[in-house]
Amino acid sequence: MLRLNRTAVLVLLGTTSLLFLLFQLYYYRHYLSKHGTHASYDKSIQLDSGQHLQVVKKFLDLISRYSLAVFLVDVATLGRLSQRPAQPRGSQANEHHCSLLCSSRGFTTFAMLAKFWKYDASLAKTASELGLELLEIQGKDPRLVGLDDLSSTEIPLHLLFRSSQHLVHLVVFYERSGNYLWHGALRLKPGMDREFAPFRRLDFGRQAGAFDRPELVLSSLDGLDVWIPKNVSRFLIEHSQSRFLECRYKGARAFYQLYPDDTSPESMEFRMKAKTLLHLAAQVLTGLGVPFWLSSGTCLGWFRQCNVIPYSKDVDLGVWIKDYKPEIIQAFQTSGLPLKHKFGKVEDSLELSFQGQDVKLDIFFFYEEGDIVWNGGTQAKSGKKFKYVFPRFSLCWTELLQLRVRVPCETLDYVEANYGPTWKIPVKTWDWKSSPANVQENGVWPVREWNEVIQVY
Repeated sequence: MLRLNRTAVLVLLGTTSLLFLLFQLYYYRHYLSKHGTHASYDKSIQLDSGQHLQVVKKFLDLISRYSLAVFLVDVATLGRLSQRPAQPRGSQANEHHCSLLCSSRGFTTFAMLAKFWKYDASLAKTASELGLELLEIQGKDPRLVGLDDLSSTEIPLHLLFRSSQHLVHLVVFYERSGNYLWHGALRLKPGMDREFAPFRRLDFGRQAGAFDRPELVLSSLDGLDVWIPKNVSRFLIEHSQSRFLECRYKGARAFYQLYPDDTSPESMEFRMKAKTLLHLAAQVLTGLGVPFWLSSGTCLGWFRQCNVIPYSKDVDLGVWIKDYKPEIIQAFQTSGLPLKHKFGKVEDSLELSFQGQDVKLDIFFFYEEGDIVWNGGTQAKSGKKFKYVFPRFSLCWTELLQLRVRVPCETLDYVEANYGPTWKIPVKTWDWKSSPANVQENGVWPVREWNEVIQVY
């Protein structure tokens, strides 16, 4: 009898447990069909984005009080906009829903042009009254730095507004003499709050950057009227390639103390002609959509002495062979620069030279090969081929002769590969076939190809 009762109890408990489990499954399924799998998570995200949007509104209210013109440069928001266009100004939107200006990153980035901003010391106080903490980052004004003076006044570079753990980052753009916009790197000074913002994750500030002046349009984002770049995709590409390197004025000053600058009339005339030629070459290649960089002696001059080398007698540019376009030759000739020689071919060791006013323009085409890159050279009288090998490099912007141009970001590696460890010492006698530290013999062109690969005019 006892055994029977024990069995009955076990059956009853098992049946009860099964019924309870079935009830739980039914309730869970019913709950999901009504609320979705992430109901509580979505609610918290909506609440969080609503707070973020309020911070953006406070920021826009603040800058409107000071008549500051800002435009959106937030990479995440612009990336979403490139997938779905912004609404025209005045479009209806849910003022509590933030689908564009807010993200899980917790910050939104705007920019302004410095020339439209007159500094007002009351900005921080007004921001505080709106519930915004302000952190201002200043740095040296590179437009005032030169060989004669390595000091400069401090200028605002970045303004960060924080509230409720959400951040608005305002980047200050300055106009440079090369007709482009520049922003400085974000560097915290001793004593600054390093927990104020997620500095390492910000879109701007890891290094200085250079941009074309964007054309702006007024759009409606999350119910707010915001200026954005008209060509969003182009701006995003620019941002990914915007890193800017300042000229090494301190190093150039030390160089000129050892080797005084040649200020003879002949040298000054050459530099003026080189400047004219470089500006013209940039205009032609940019018009064709062909990226280029300072190469060989022109790159060395910028890196070593912030100028062109007066005894070099030419301007040297580099171009990736993948960016070669057949129209290049005709475009330069139409611009008044006749072809002086053409060596090699697109598949191997292509090199073009154009004759300017007493100054030659050399364009070297670079080939990628494993972990190195190289450009070729050809001796006209013998058909001998040469190869100049460099470690791989990326491209950065800089300014030379009042022109924004590219240089290898890894400039020291590039220069040392070409000129060796003694690159700081001027060498006026130079043999392009044997002097470079990275030159290698690369065979001989077959005589049957000479008419194609050796063209001298």
